[in-house]
Amino acid sequence: MEKITTDIAVIGGGVIGLAVALQLRREGREVLLLEPNEPGSGASFGNAGTIADYAIIPVGTPAVLKNLASLLLNADSPLSIRKAALPTLFPWLIRFTYQSLPHRYRDNTNRIADLLSDASSAWLTLACEIGASDLLSAKGCLYLYETPQAFKAASSDIALRRNYGISQELLTSDEVQCLEPNLPAYEGGGLFFPKAINFSDPGRVMDAMAEAARGSGVEFIRSSVRVIARERGGVKIMSATHEIKARSVVIAAGAHSGPLAHQIGDPVPLDTERGYHLEFDMLRAPVERPVCPTHHGFYFCPMEGRLRVAGTVELGGLAAPPNPRRLDLLLSNARRVFPHLGKPSRTWMGFRPSMPDSVPVIRPSKGGKDIVFAFGHGHIGLTLAPRTARIVSAILAA
Repeated sequence: MEKITTDIAVIGGGVIGLAVALQLRREGREVLLLEPNEPGSGASFGNAGTIADYAIIPVGTPAVLKNLASLLLNADSPLSIRKAALPTLFPWLIRFTYQSLPHRYRDNTNRIADLLSDASSAWLTLACEIGASDLLSAKGCLYLYETPQAFKAASSDIALRRNYGISQELLTSDEVQCLEPNLPAYEGGGLFFPKAINFSDPGRVMDAMAEAARGSGVEFIRSSVRVIARERGGVKIMSATHEIKARSVVIAAGAHSGPLAHQIGDPVPLDTERGYHLEFDMLRAPVERPVCPTHHGFYFCPMEGRLRVAGTVELGGLAAPPNPRRLDLLLSNARRVFPHLGKPSRTWMGFRPSMPDSVPVIRPSKGGKDIVFAFGHGHIGLTLAPRTARIVSAILAA
């Protein structure tokens, strides 16, 4: 087994780990990144591609709490649970229930909004630095409402975003069709986020980040971490192939971060949302921007040479295979909007690291800042990668 020493070891090569490694290397730090798979190949690749600076509202809300049982136990709802996973998930669900109470919901929204406040500008800068500006689109994002009642039910969320200064435009059904002519009529109209940006190919963005990191001098090791422990003068990491001694360690392993935190005596209530997407190869997507039919909880995402249909939340852990019912649900709901969609060209499932309060864990470990946490971003990992990297850098420099 090869032995290595380094200044900083970053565990995890998703968008968060890559952004952290790039930030620290730009500051002149020696950085080694450990990732068992191709960097950026998990949820960082399979997401909706949106820089969702408007996504300040946590998954757990008073409205969700009111309907929690029916949502979780209905396999066809946008938020569901694999029943076999219920015993394991029960402690997480208790915390989620508490975090959905009004006072916790308000506090969590405030914390998420603070993190998201400069997400778009941070990504514009990072995309330029890694040579990915051509993959950015600035056509906004559109929410759709099936009925006037559904739109009215969203009024408190709209008001809340307005209070945080998020740009929103209320659209009638006719205005929605002017913006996206291929959509059917939506009686409830739409909500347009004009300043939202998105990537036309998240996978290519991840490739650009990894290439930039390598080019800047970040060392990559393709290996999974088995053991992490504090020792005199540093932190020891045992991977499948290496023994690494680091002065500091950043745990950014997404949904796989929980066991590592537990090893150093700092357990975190992290669990897993299983995200799905379908892709349909086509020369031109039927929408010009990310479009979310809110009742079904997914996005139509126009991407290079294809349409991606991504979203919904399934709580079910890391071990179970993909649930074909969730893929079928995505397909049937997508065809409600675009009946011409045929057989998907490909399907995907990945794991989002999910906290009960929807607030990512970006802090020193309880044992000291020699180990820093950067995980638990849920649906906003892509969005928050540059901001997370700056926060981690500031912690290590303090």
